[in-house]
Amino acid sequence: MTLFEELKWRGLIKDQAGEDLEKIINSCNATFYWGTDPTADSLHIGHYSSLVTAKRLARAGHHPILLVGGATGLIGDPRPTAEREIISYEKVEKNLNGIKKQVEEIFKGLDVEVVNNYDWTKDISILEFLRDIGKYINVNYMLNKDIISRRLETGITFAEFTYTLLQGYDFLYLYEHKNCIMQVEGSDQWGNITTGIELINKKLGKNAYAFTMPLILDSNGEKFGKSAGNALWLDKTKTSSYELYQYLINSTDDKVEEYLKVFTFLSPDEIMNIINKHKEKPEERLAQKTLANEFIRDLRGELELDKCIHISDALFKGNIKDLTEDELSMAINSIPCFEISDDKDLVNLLVDSSICSSKRESREFINNNSISINGEKVNDLEFIVKKENALYNKYTVIRKGKKKYFVIIHK
Repeated sequence: MTLFEELKWRGLIKDQAGEDLEKIINSCNATFYWGTDPTADSLHIGHYSSLVTAKRLARAGHHPILLVGGATGLIGDPRPTAEREIISYEKVEKNLNGIKKQVEEIFKGLDVEVVNNYDWTKDISILEFLRDIGKYINVNYMLNKDIISRRLETGITFAEFTYTLLQGYDFLYLYEHKNCIMQVEGSDQWGNITTGIELINKKLGKNAYAFTMPLILDSNGEKFGKSAGNALWLDKTKTSSYELYQYLINSTDDKVEEYLKVFTFLSPDEIMNIINKHKEKPEERLAQKTLANEFIRDLRGELELDKCIHISDALFKGNIKDLTEDELSMAINSIPCFEISDDKDLVNLLVDSSICSSKRESREFINNNSISINGEKVNDLEFIVKKENALYNKYTVIRKGKKKYFVIIHK
């Protein structure tokens, strides 16, 4: 496969601009840019899907410019339903620094440049911007942008309305000053991308190129993100490696092939070999395990992957005491937790923490040897859960049946 054919095979090209786009991609020596606004202090898995594509292009020989929008972040890309909350200068700066560190780490060892559009926007006056940029873009052209047309009924502020000009100017600036001829983004940015291409064509008389990737959705058909409430953060202090690992291990069969193509650097042959083996014995979940291993290794490194595998193995076998305090604290982020301040009898604790629905059910599970405390089966109806017996003087891990775990945190 050529690089372009592989990107198509992986499902990574949705919209495209430029007659010679395929030739540009296959040349493997173009400068392109990917950008994001610092709306939070960390990127999430939705961003990572397109960052992996940018990294794939970089590995092939293209030169990536990674833009963090210190200027555009002060305005905010229009949302489909309501105006985005304005973020303070201080918050934008904090978020920007966090994201800058993340993208530098993800692209470590590759020829990459990280830029901030505030650097070339801050000194432009409103008159200069209107004369030098605004005059090239027709209002009717802007009104036809999908995101703008959807907001006309409920109302859109002038600041949001002109956001597409700001992002279009980024492409123009990078084209002029860094020979950046291509933009690569998620498909929700297509309207802003084409504004940049229009500016380059009208102001410079040059052609520019772009392609977008389909937005990656979860198994419920939801876009990953902060507003959807399903953000899986790239910052491991916000989403632990084990949480990410567990999410990927539990990918549904109808999503795992897509995720392998998007998120991993395995070759097409390797991916199809894994999928074919998975279909023969889906109960072994080879595809999901491969996805989780490759994803964590690429994003967080081999050491974090080893921790995830060790935690998963300890929980599966019930060997809770084998976990270090760091590993246990990682594990509980994906396990239901309940706090208690005093010692408590097990029967009532199981009900109060919603592990069992009634005292009768509690007694049945205990009598049937279906309750384990810190890896040890408990069949004593008078058993008291005490802080002095907690792991690391803080955690009591309860297993109900073979797979369901709960954590009691002692205050």
